[in-house]
Amino acid sequence: MNNNHIHHDSGISLEYMLLLLIVIILMLYILAAVLSNRRHKKWPLQRTLFWTFGVLCAAAALIGPLANRAHMDFTAHMLSHLLLGMLAPILIALAAPMTLVWRTLHVKTARRLSNLLKSWPVRTISDPVVAAFLNLGGLWILYMTNLYSAMQQNILLHLFMHLHIFIAGYLFTISMIYIDPTPHRSSFIYRAIVLVIASASHGILAKYIYAQPPNGVPAAQAEIGSMIMYYGGDAIDAILIFIFCLQWFKASRPKTKTYESASS
Repeated sequence: MNNNHIHHDSGISLEYMLLLLIVIILMLYILAAVLSNRRHKKWPLQRTLFWTFGVLCAAAALIGPLANRAHMDFTAHMLSHLLLGMLAPILIALAAPMTLVWRTLHVKTARRLSNLLKSWPVRTISDPVVAAFLNLGGLWILYMTNLYSAMQQNILLHLFMHLHIFIAGYLFTISMIYIDPTPHRSSFIYRAIVLVIASASHGILAKYIYAQPPNGVPAAQAEIGSMIMYYGGDAIDAILIFIFCLQWFKASRPKTKTYESASS
């Protein structure tokens, strides 16, 4: 598939804009951490590292050699999909960005943000079933229709699909594991059922791509790309499942109480 037109001057300038945006996003988080440390206890360093690695994973899928190769090679595209839609959302969720925002904002502004997060639209899209549908449904539409080939020919559609992949992946992640405080909490059983079904759906899609490559994708690339999607997706899902099970274990662990024996 020939997509050299994407890499003309407009594409190069767009890469510079994305690079600038990525640097700004990294710096804003660090600045927020520094400012919040003045009023609260020190922000954990590991959260800043999670944010940095998460943003870098997303950046690798959007700009640079892998992103450029993904326009022409389905294998590279699938690697970028795993970075942008699965690994980056987990790392960014572990960075607890909303908690940092609350620590940084003025009290009144923080309350307004809290009210927004309690609204029914946010409650709807953060529901595990809705988030899973947005995440997996978008991938099925992307690879089972002409949308994949169309986005390689239209840079705006290409950017929109990458934005959707990341946002949908992030929504699904934060609907499964709760790092930031959330007013809309679902039970562990409910989330576990959705997580199992979503993981199975991701694996089925990978097998379908192996058997029926998307339009314009050579069979050899589709086979390698589908295996990356299947095994790489399982590996990243294992991280998500581990965090989920750890949270479930901690929540269900009986609280120990110590009693002091009163001397008579």
